[in-house]
Amino acid sequence: MSEIKTIGIAGAGTMGAGIAIVCARAGFKTRMFDLKQEAVDRARSQTEGFLKKSVERGKLAADKLPEIMAAWSGTTNLEHFADCDLVIEAVFESLPVKHDLFSKLNTICKPETIFASNTSTISITEIAGGCGRPDRFVGMHFCLPAQLMKLVEMSPGLATSEETFQRAWGVCESLGQKPVKTQDTPGFVLNYFLIPFNNDAIRLVEQGVAEAADIDLAIKTGMGYAMGPLELLDLVGMDTQKLLCEAMHGVTNEPRAACPPLVKRMIAAGWLGKKSGHGFHVYKDSKMYGA
Repeated sequence: MSEIKTIGIAGAGTMGAGIAIVCARAGFKTRMFDLKQEAVDRARSQTEGFLKKSVERGKLAADKLPEIMAAWSGTTNLEHFADCDLVIEAVFESLPVKHDLFSKLNTICKPETIFASNTSTISITEIAGGCGRPDRFVGMHFCLPAQLMKLVEMSPGLATSEETFQRAWGVCESLGQKPVKTQDTPGFVLNYFLIPFNNDAIRLVEQGVAEAADIDLAIKTGMGYAMGPLELLDLVGMDTQKLLCEAMHGVTNEPRAACPPLVKRMIAAGWLGKKSGHGFHVYKDSKMYGA
């Protein structure tokens, strides 16, 4: 097998943009794909802004910034993933959408290219079943914000070969991340806790127990978290939270995983979170977390 040098990331949303930073920062040639050019442009601008702030904080050498940005390229043409050695999918939580993407990639990419999904709730085995190369498919779930959080949940599907899993694990370590092996179950480890926990915070808002800012302050102050649950939900996006809830609740029937009505009302109002400038909090810019 050839060495993995070029990584493609499909989906230029908050998660995809963060994963691309992690890959480029580690020295991999990084390609970002999205259907919308404006999304690609925004991800590049956010990446450069985040790295400039890293330089200002002394966490990145100044001469590394142009080198990293030179390794980062964006495209709206999936054909440009033809020479990628690893493709990490970070599109929204929809099995038909993921199947459509991977079936196209299967005809574009090299036979040895490994496919990975950043899903946190949909079965890796089910996604792999529609990709045309289930033995070279693996789950790689990064955590928000990916450019700051080290955890990656690594999950093999039923057909994932041991060689594929070990190669993906090795890439994860080369990225400077901390991989943890999990079984292919809804929510894996992190979201098994987080989705019900975040829904509990939303229900506190619904019940008028406290304002969103006070709930976040209570959790950060009392539990030592860097980010409150409602700040995290704003980063995830209400539209994504709804899909996460539907995917997890649909399999587990866990009542706390059911999507709270407030989320659906916020989506209807266009209050998607940081991406739209208004969620549980109001935002005046589109800077990445940590920038």
